[in-house]
Amino acid sequence: MERGVISSTRRKLLAMLALLAPAALLGRTAQAKEAAKMDVITAIKTRRSVRKYTTEPVSDADLHEILACGMQAPSACNQQPWRFVIIRDKALLAKAGGINPYAKQAKDAPLAVLVCGDTTLEKCEGYWVQDCSNCAMNMLLAAHALGLGAVWTGIHPLPDREQGFRALCGLPPEVNPLALLVLGHPAEHPQSEDRFKADRISQDHW
Repeated sequence: MERGVISSTRRKLLAMLALLAPAALLGRTAQAKEAAKMDVITAIKTRRSVRKYTTEPVSDADLHEILACGMQAPSACNQQPWRFVIIRDKALLAKAGGINPYAKQAKDAPLAVLVCGDTTLEKCEGYWVQDCSNCAMNMLLAAHALGLGAVWTGIHPLPDREQGFRALCGLPPEVNPLALLVLGHPAEHPQSEDRFKADRISQDHW
């Protein structure tokens, strides 16, 4: 084979490798990120409430994943009565601490999710609290599995907090605020603890 033909072939191969390299790297990065997600048992046993956050924003992709995991929760009659208000406005986040003193850290977080129950979506009346609690817990676990920090700050059943968040976010009468989940990249890492207590368990009878 002539030298010119060899050089031309070599250049074409190098060009093809240059095009394929970024795709291969992207694939490895995606695989590494997927592998880094913790299994559900680990997530449950190591999740802790996080109240201090860095200034790094929460990505739209991570927020979508957290909401999607929330919506996978079981609900009575499969009614899925949840509604969400994503709060990023710093003025609103600062006001959250005035409504609920346990949500003061919201002013320093990149966002919070107001988890609500829509009674017009209920098929089995009265179960929206349990349904939306399942949903909120899924979201906390998903946030932890993604390397984020989060804390559940309670609203329902305290009327003053319910009224405060209803006014803050302009909720219609049929939508009830359950909890404000404050989210961000953790600036603290509380240690996990074994909370298993054998004396809380009875077999067949009390």
